[in-house]
Amino acid sequence: MSDLLQSQWRISDQAIANAVADETVILHLGNGTYYGLDPIGAKLWEALQEGELPATICPALLETYDVAPERLETDLRDLLGELAANDLIEPA
Repeated sequence: MSDLLQSQWRISDQAIANAVADETVILHLGNGTYYGLDPIGAKLWEALQEGELPATICPALLETYDVAPERLETDLRDLLGELAANDLIEPA
């Protein structure tokens, strides 16, 4: 299996998102479920919207937040897996 951080993703046609302060709220149009992303998740979502690889945001996040690189990468991989499992993103 390829590394989720090095994979290209696109936002699902079933997902619409709105930034609220430094967080993001996503609505899945197909099932009506809302999802909330904290500031780090919001940065990931923004990067995905712009067509960036998830790994490209890691350096900026490491400068902003006091987190170990391994922990950040694990958390981002977990979040990508959750977003994909809930049909909010899909492989590009």
